[in-house]
Amino acid sequence: MLRKNPSVHYSQVSEKVFIDPTAILCGNTIVEDKIFVGSDALIRTDEVDEAGSIQPILIERDSNIQDGVVIHSKAGAAVAIGERISVAHRLIVHWPGVIDGLNIPIPDSFHVPPMTNIGPGFDLNTIAKAPPEYSSFSESVLSANHALGEGYKRKSNEF
Repeated sequence: MLRKNPSVHYSQVSEKVFIDPTAILCGNTIVEDKIFVGSDALIRTDEVDEAGSIQPILIERDSNIQDGVVIHSKAGAAVAIGERISVAHRLIVHWPGVIDGLNIPIPDSFHVPPMTNIGPGFDLNTIAKAPPEYSSFSESVLSANHALGEGYKRKSNEF
């Protein structure tokens, strides 16, 4: 479901995505091509910064937001989920303060373990690089969710 936030921002969503009917995108969100948004996901921008502005949550192409994920922009802050990223089931991305704290980019080949809070002062060197088998697993997850999105889009037209 797409809905406006209290500041009357509305999501910009490519036609080349699948958003589960139970998912909610609220406010200033931008969803690029070939995205899968799973059931009960919530992507929400509704809080303003000190100037009354709200920056977008951007989901870049070929990524997937799996079941139960929450992405919330606090105090109008921008959030970006890069290309070909899998945001795993029930993960919470709450900015500022978690995952993308103060624009700390997560380099390629990193796997952020569960319950890791990445925020101001976090040393990325404390996270081990993902072993090679994680890359092949990640690619399989991306492919599977892309195929699921295409399949669900086809089925949604069959009534």
